[in-house]
Amino acid sequence: MPMKASAVEAKSDARTVPSAAATFSSAVHHRPRCSAPSTATIDLTAINHNLAQVRDLVGDRKVLMAVKGDAYGHGAVQVARHVQQTGAADWLGVATVAEAQELVEAGVRLPILKFSPADPGNLETAILYGVRLTVVDERTVRQANEVAQAMGRCANVHVAIDTGMGRIGLQPEHLADVVAAVDRADHLRLEGVFTHLPVSDAPDGREFTAAEIAHFVDTVQMVEARRGHIPVVHMANSGAIIGQSLGPTTMVRAGIMSYGYNPNPAMGSLGLRPALSWTSHISFLKQVEPGQTVGYGRTWTAQRSTTIATIPVGYADGYSRRLSNRGQVLIGGEFRPVVGRVCMDQLMVDLGPSSTARVGDDVVLLGEQAGHTITADDLAEQLDTISYEITCDIGKRVDRRWVS
Repeated sequence: MPMKASAVEAKSDARTVPSAAATFSSAVHHRPRCSAPSTATIDLTAINHNLAQVRDLVGDRKVLMAVKGDAYGHGAVQVARHVQQTGAADWLGVATVAEAQELVEAGVRLPILKFSPADPGNLETAILYGVRLTVVDERTVRQANEVAQAMGRCANVHVAIDTGMGRIGLQPEHLADVVAAVDRADHLRLEGVFTHLPVSDAPDGREFTAAEIAHFVDTVQMVEARRGHIPVVHMANSGAIIGQSLGPTTMVRAGIMSYGYNPNPAMGSLGLRPALSWTSHISFLKQVEPGQTVGYGRTWTAQRSTTIATIPVGYADGYSRRLSNRGQVLIGGEFRPVVGRVCMDQLMVDLGPSSTARVGDDVVLLGEQAGHTITADDLAEQLDTISYEITCDIGKRVDRRWVS
C-alpha cells in the first residue's frame, strides 16, 4: 500500500509551484511598455538648425531657448540635453520651478531662468537647484533673500519690467528702487533685467514695439549709469529677434522659432524647419453608402458610396475636437478630410470611393508625406489660434521619439 506524503512534504511541494499572482507579477515587471497608437517624432537636428538661424540674426548675444511647457510639446529633458551637448543654446527658460527641477535632475547644467516669480513655498527648491529667479518688487526681493539667507546661499535674480505686456513686472520708473533693494540684499546677486514684448510679431505692432524697446533701453541705461553694469539685459522674443533692432541687449529669448515656426506666419518660414511630426495609422476601414452618417451627433452624412478610415487618435491625444468636419490628414500621399466629430480616442477620415488603403497604412497628422505637408500653422489657422498651442496640446499619451 503506497505511503501518504507527510504534511511537511506537502507544504514543501506547494512552495515549489509558483502562484498565479507571482507569475503575473513577474511578467508585469519584465513586460516592456506597449507602444501608443500615434507617435510624435522630434528632429533634434532641425532644432539645432533653427538655433543656428537665431545666432545668425543676433550676433554675439547669448541665446536662451525657452523649454517651458515640456519644450512646447517636444520633450524638455531630451531637447535640453541635446542643446547642452551641442552648444546650440547658452541658457534655458522655464515657467515653473518643477520644470527646472526636472531638467537639473536629468543632468542639465545650463543656466535656467524662471520667467516669473516663484511661489514662496518653492523658493528653497529653486535656490537649491541654482534656478535664476525673477523678482518684480521689493516684496519678492525680500522673500528670495530671506530664503537664500536661511540656506546660506546666494541666488541670482533678474528684475522683470512691464513695458506694455501687462502681465508681470514693475513699472519702469520703479526699476532703480528694486535694483537698489537687490544690491542691498546680502544673499542676492543682480544678474539680469528684462521685459517682454507683446506685439513684436504683429505687422501693425512695429511702432509700439520700437517705442517699447526704446523705453526699456533708456530705463536700464539710466540705472546702469548710477550703479554700474548689469550683466544680462534681455527683451527679444522670437518676433523681436526676427523683426526688431536689438539695441545694447546681451541675450535673446528664442521660443517658437527654436521649434521651426515664425511667430508671424505671414512672413513665411525664414528657413526655419519644424522639428515635430505626428503620425499614426489606419486601424479600421469600412464602406458606407449614401445617407449613412458618421460619428457622434450624426454631423456628417455620406453623399456617395465611400470608404471611411478610423484613426486611433482623438482629442485626448491633443487633436482638437474643433477639427471635426474641418481637419485634414495625409494618407497615401493625398490630403483626406476628417469627417464627423473627433472623438476622445479616434477620428474618422473619408478616403473616397476608389481608395486602395489598407489597415495599418501610415497617417500623417503633422508633417510631410509624398511632397505634401501639414504644419502646426495650418492647423492653427483653421482653429484661429497659434502654432504654439498646437504643439503644446499634443498629449503625454502620444509616444515621443527623438532623432538626430
